[in-house]
Amino acid sequence: MKAEIRYKASADVIEQIHRWQKWLRTERRYSQHTVDAYSRDLYFFFDFLNDYQRNIPTLANLEQLEIRVFRAFLSTRADKHLKKTSIARELSTLRNFYKYLSRQNIINNSAISILSSPRLPKTLPKALDVNQTFEVLDVAGNFAKKEWQGLRDVAIFTILYGCGLRISEALSINRGDINHNDFLRIKGKGNKERLVPILPVVIEKINAYLSACPYDIKNGEPLFLGARGERLSPRIVQRTLEKIRAYLGLPDTLTPHALRHSFATHLLAEGTNLRAIQELLGHASLSTTQRYTDVQIETLQKEYHNAHPLEK
Repeated sequence: MKAEIRYKASADVIEQIHRWQKWLRTERRYSQHTVDAYSRDLYFFFDFLNDYQRNIPTLANLEQLEIRVFRAFLSTRADKHLKKTSIARELSTLRNFYKYLSRQNIINNSAISILSSPRLPKTLPKALDVNQTFEVLDVAGNFAKKEWQGLRDVAIFTILYGCGLRISEALSINRGDINHNDFLRIKGKGNKERLVPILPVVIEKINAYLSACPYDIKNGEPLFLGARGERLSPRIVQRTLEKIRAYLGLPDTLTPHALRHSFATHLLAEGTNLRAIQELLGHASLSTTQRYTDVQIETLQKEYHNAHPLEK
């Protein structure tokens, strides 16, 4: 973390927090960014607990906390006008910490396991339609200062849509990661590896970029480079997409991640098996992928109302 968080807790609790953080990084393979976010969430709980109990929490205190204390914490966070998603994330962090303590045979508190999470609004992935997606790919190279950078941008947006990658996954690709069977080995969240088939058109766009790139990129080196030859920053890709969005008059929901959503939505519309889409996206749970069936139903409703003669 950039700055160490000073938890208002006893020494035995702080020791377990540090061990939990190390466990998240080494055993669960969470990124430092995620560990930092979890650590901040936990800080808010101990800050609340100090005020609520008027003493420094110990491991013995944590084991004896009743469900009403956890509910009071959630209520306090809601009073600060936090979004339900933020409150749900903080509760998830707290459960994670308690589960770790239980697995390590440090303490066990069953009260938190029966606590209900806030009911969250159902959000649907924001996908482009097929024509809009092709418009984005058609103009992707028009906003770069140099030709090779324009070809690079076309290759990046084509691989985001063509393979359903997260922006972090696309920019982490090194030259040589595409094997001879035209599969791409991707490390996703939690360092979980998956194989993604890569279409000939994607390889074609990558090769066009590599032919024009002024840098000699060797196997194992970053595939997508910035102007100075360093691994390309996600912010550069986001800025380019902002320009594309303004040029085409597309909504603010058009982000690099929207191309991943479009990939999944369009595959589902063509009859691709939901389990296959789960594997391609690298979702740990099928329930995450099932959101795309809701997108399809929503699209079907719109088309039905627009097309049916009775609506006219």
